[in-house]
Amino acid sequence: MKQTDRIKAMERCLDAAEEAVKQLSDALECYEQNQKSIKKLFDYYGSTLWMKDFEDDEAGKLPADLKRGVLSEDTVYNLITDHHELVVRMANIITKAIEGQML
Repeated sequence: MKQTDRIKAMERCLDAAEEAVKQLSDALECYEQNQKSIKKLFDYYGSTLWMKDFEDDEAGKLPADLKRGVLSEDTVYNLITDHHELVVRMANIITKAIEGQML
């Protein structure tokens, strides 16, 4: 490979890496800022308050136009599962980065 071709290829790698790091940093900032909300939601789900709200919804006691995705058993459970998988994925990436093994 010619020197100039190699430098051009590495420049593309640099541009892509910079963009990936910026996007990840922005996403982590958003994630960090929402930790209290995530914990509050996870604590609510399955609690006695959630159960009462769920039962009242099932009994038709809540306004018909009320957004109620939080009362869907699957929606919050799926978020908890996705969150867990994401945390495990981040831990694996961090472990490899610390060990000097890039993906």
